[in-house]
Amino acid sequence: MKRRGFIQSVSTTAVGLTLPGIAFGSSPENNEFTKAENVRKLFIFGGGRSKAMLSYIQKLTNKDDPKICLIPTATGDDDRSMVSWFEACEGLAIRPYVMRSFISSYTTSQSFEDTIMEMDAIMIGGGNTLNMLAIWKAQGIDLALRKAYEAGILMTGASAGSLCWFKDGTTDSRPKELSKIECLGWIQYSHCPHYDKESFRRPVYHQLIKSGELLPGYACDNDSGLLFENENLIKCVSTKKDSNSYFVELKNGVIDERELPKEIIH
Repeated sequence: MKRRGFIQSVSTTAVGLTLPGIAFGSSPENNEFTKAENVRKLFIFGGGRSKAMLSYIQKLTNKDDPKICLIPTATGDDDRSMVSWFEACEGLAIRPYVMRSFISSYTTSQSFEDTIMEMDAIMIGGGNTLNMLAIWKAQGIDLALRKAYEAGILMTGASAGSLCWFKDGTTDSRPKELSKIECLGWIQYSHCPHYDKESFRRPVYHQLIKSGELLPGYACDNDSGLLFENENLIKCVSTKKDSNSYFVELKNGVIDERELPKEIIH
């Protein structure tokens, strides 16, 4: 394998909308990254890596055949997650790659940053968010991702790959029960994925926001996604008419959950 420690494969083959009534996110004033001139693009979805969702991601790169790299750290570089990634990309105008996190200097001569910076988009897979973030920070992958984000490389992902970019959110990464997690903080709101597919998520998310343990934030059903540019929400999309995204906050001591207007993508 030419790229030792990495898997490479080639497949066979925005109009912005500002949604009213919501104080969408922006970087803190003291954020050292706010001076970047490139458009910082982040697309998250609740779950379900469908052909329609991947085609939309391909369009967001503004490339005819973008190089999109899966980082499956959250599954411990599980082979099944890598195989399913390549299968999902079959027949699409995407060149899929995988970057392993569990490597050694004997298996690759290229840095994580070098690999990430060669891509047009980065796809973060699902799994254990807590463990993933710990490994990223130990390896400097979080810094490499931020550099790529500042350079205009699209960041995307579902589940752990949607949660990791926010200030905080709910995770099943610990034993026993859903709990709060502190994440990268690129988007200064909270997040909850799989909002419609796991019945325990909505009440826990509501309770943690109501108690003040979590910031107000965004929840996504599976098959629904949110596009951010420069940390501002631009658009909500969905591959199914009954899949939605929401903004959840506390108003006068009561949880206010607002369904966001969406565009159906095919």
